[in-house]
Amino acid sequence: MPSTHTHTTGPFGGALAATTLLRFATAGSVDDGKSTLVGRLLHDSKSVLTDQLEAVERVSLGRGQEAPDLALLTDGLRAEREQGITIDVAYRYFATPRRRFILADTPGHVQYTRNMVTGASTAELAVVLVDARNGVVEQTRRHAAVAALLRVPHVVLAVNKMDLVEYAEPVFASIAEEFTAYAASLGVPGWGSGGNPQDKWCTAIPISALAGDNVVEPSAHMDWYGGPTVLEHLETVPVSHDLTGCHARLPVQYVIRPQSAEHPDYRGYAGQIAAGTFRVGEDVTVLPSGRTSKIAGIDLLGEPVDIAWTPQSVTLLLEDDIDISRGDLIVPTGDAPATTQDVEATVCHVADQPLGVGQRVLLKHTTRTVKAIVKDIPSRLTLDDLSQHPAPGQLVANDIGRVVVRTAEPLALDAYADSRRTGSFLLIDPADGTTLSAGMAGEAFAEGTAAAAATPADDEGWDF
Repeated sequence: MPSTHTHTTGPFGGALAATTLLRFATAGSVDDGKSTLVGRLLHDSKSVLTDQLEAVERVSLGRGQEAPDLALLTDGLRAEREQGITIDVAYRYFATPRRRFILADTPGHVQYTRNMVTGASTAELAVVLVDARNGVVEQTRRHAAVAALLRVPHVVLAVNKMDLVEYAEPVFASIAEEFTAYAASLGVPGWGSGGNPQDKWCTAIPISALAGDNVVEPSAHMDWYGGPTVLEHLETVPVSHDLTGCHARLPVQYVIRPQSAEHPDYRGYAGQIAAGTFRVGEDVTVLPSGRTSKIAGIDLLGEPVDIAWTPQSVTLLLEDDIDISRGDLIVPTGDAPATTQDVEATVCHVADQPLGVGQRVLLKHTTRTVKAIVKDIPSRLTLDDLSQHPAPGQLVANDIGRVVVRTAEPLALDAYADSRRTGSFLLIDPADGTTLSAGMAGEAFAEGTAAAAATPADDEGWDF
């Protein structure tokens, strides 16, 4: 079975300790210190090359700053450096002896919330920063809601700039209490509710990214705090990459038919396994057609294997010669999702142009893209109290709302609560290919349900 560990070799041939991979994203309001925190993590964990640090010191000195501005380690765009803000998602890779990391430093401005959706969509942990002077603000709630909607398994509440509030414990405790009360209203377990802290959705840590307090090394100014530093938590938080026990799904990317003298009858269905495990001899169903067959063989890297699992890229060979093309989904016969043309979902709207009722769109789900029409927008989420504003008529940039979409062809959608891979989709502008919304099928937050059952289509143009 697959392992989440990788073994590396030291410079003299000795084996280093096995490490795991953690993908995490930073989020927070403007000027909460996200880029500084990331820079501090990279600097204090000795993950910055000498020439990178020298360049940062040179730019900082040119600005009249005595100490290097560590935010420049992630803010790479010229506009970011000039304005002192983060605009795009900056990905950085670093490692410690205990774990490897891929981090996404996301913007804090409201107009760039869509970039936070991008960074958090594949994250296993989100670091939400709060300025200790300002406490929980609307953008903090927005990022917490997005993390909950995207089913990010873990959240760190980093209460930053504690040095500016004299490292006062009551300030930290008040912010942590307010945030976790909001987290509880999202339907996720909060912080400080007993049990193993590593198993909670949210862990609160008081820090000063500028001074380095509780980022990599424990703070000498906050002896009242006995929890982990940010890096200690990142190194030890449980992460499961093992999707082999999930519903097995293979979205077909390409049909391989060499029709050569060596392989005259070869017909293979290639793709990356989205979840679960496939075995030779297993009965499978092809969706949305519903045709069934049995796996005759599995090719992995040009070699036949008896078993394959996520996220391997494989080619399946079936016993029957049936019509399969790009966009079809191969699943175990006994574990097939319902197909539907009526998709009810929560979406994060990421485009500048609004999304309105009656709008024609393309819906991209795994490798399948179909025409669709927005039939209804029942509600828009109000982040202050998590109430649903009924019948908003449209969603504008950074809105989170419920939509009902009718597709021209049936789709095999899992509930997003069951599978982040096969329960997600994109709504795309058919005119220019712009991504309009990122969608999550099923109920919002922690109340996942299966997708709606299939209904007959009425396909005249795009009025389904």
